[in-house]
Amino acid sequence: MSRGVKTMRIGIIGTGWFSKVHAGILSGMEGVQVKAICGTSAEKAQQMASRYGASGYGQLSDMLDGERLDAVYICVPPLAHGEVERQLLQRKIPFLVEKPLGIGTEVPLDILSGIQSSSLITSVGYHFRYMETSLRLKEALARQSAGMAVGQWMGSMPQVAWWRKQAGSGGQFIEQTTHLVDLLRYCAGEVEEVQALYGQRMQRREDLGVEVADVGTVSLRLRSGFIANISNTCLLPTGVSRVGLTFYTEEGMLDWSPERLRMSETGQTTEWPNGSDPYALESAAFIHAVRTGDASRILSDYADAFRTHLVTCAALESAAAGRPILISE
Repeated sequence: MSRGVKTMRIGIIGTGWFSKVHAGILSGMEGVQVKAICGTSAEKAQQMASRYGASGYGQLSDMLDGERLDAVYICVPPLAHGEVERQLLQRKIPFLVEKPLGIGTEVPLDILSGIQSSSLITSVGYHFRYMETSLRLKEALARQSAGMAVGQWMGSMPQVAWWRKQAGSGGQFIEQTTHLVDLLRYCAGEVEEVQALYGQRMQRREDLGVEVADVGTVSLRLRSGFIANISNTCLLPTGVSRVGLTFYTEEGMLDWSPERLRMSETGQTTEWPNGSDPYALESAAFIHAVRTGDASRILSDYADAFRTHLVTCAALESAAAGRPILISE
């Protein structure tokens, strides 16, 4: 690190898997120090913090009072959003928050208003945007006439109690499949209408604690006239999954998955693997923005992510109401 450039002091809220991913990346970055961890208990926070020479806290206010932090990473379940972001807004501390922004739109809209009033630097963890294959997909779609897309997020039920509760996660489309909705928006444009069908086929009979739908399909119409369908399920056995988004164009098919992009044209198929670490690129863009004020490398800030969140929440509303829902401006 060049002499005179200060070390960035970072706090992390949460001690789960995503928190550890981000902490590992940050601790390996030049000029960055993981300074503090906040968990649901001081003991859990200190256990994680000890790996990075950081301090552990059981209360967010104690961490913010006890540390001088340049930025904070928020890695909490969907139901826990709101007060965390408000405390950081009050102290004007930039933050990167993992998706989704909440279980509904009321709390994120309030947070967004505060961000816009303060011009605070933010980033949201839609890491698919940072993949090499996603950029290649976006560039290809800009050159081709695409008509529709079909996506799938097919997997098993996450083994955490809050995910199974509607008021805990918001359901699979809001908590997981939001990544595909965001990639669709990023590559093809804004969504103006959704219509969804959700159901419970297996999980309610097997586990009375499950409230969320375990199957669902959502049709989306974009402003351009482009249409898409994205389906999901969480009833598959552990280890069986499929995640991807396929675009159909006049030139052929663009088949994207987290591992690769495959372009199929008449008589020819070309495949590109994803060779980059999107989480590292995401953090590099955010830290650069906090350090310099240049947020141009952040591919999803809070305002942009809120547009994705509106779509996923509209899908839940559509499934409950049994009718299409228009996305408000």
